[in-house]
Amino acid sequence: MATAKKAPAKKAAAKKAAPAKKAPAKKAAPAKKAAPAKKAAPAKKAAPAKKAPAKKRTPNAAFMKAMTPSAALAAIIGDKPVPRTEVTKKVWDYIKANKLQDAAKRTMINADAKLKEIFKKGQVSMFEMTKLINGHLK
Repeated sequence: MATAKKAPAKKAAAKKAAPAKKAPAKKAAPAKKAAPAKKAAPAKKAAPAKKAPAKKRTPNAAFMKAMTPSAALAAIIGDKPVPRTEVTKKVWDYIKANKLQDAAKRTMINADAKLKEIFKKGQVSMFEMTKLINGHLK
């Protein structure tokens, strides 16, 4: 530990001495920097950086599994088994086609007679919509 205490003292002394030595060198430096700077610039442009090829994203098998909708959900999206991702897309197509998205607060969805069977409420948030739809998939 005694050597560790001496080391910072040496560094502090070196830091104090270093600025005094560097000050005279700064006056002569601008004349020398002008010539090498022109030579260094083309060398940087000659070596372009190469990017690694990106891996293609594979979909999650759980989302791509075909699910059978309930009778209430089948009235909106059809009775064929479809993946969860397609169920959500088809419900959104139905909402937009019937203009069921609330005009004042766009995150809310106003349920019509068909959607009321699924949501059990008159108005739901778009964030809880998928949770309620998942209860109608097997």
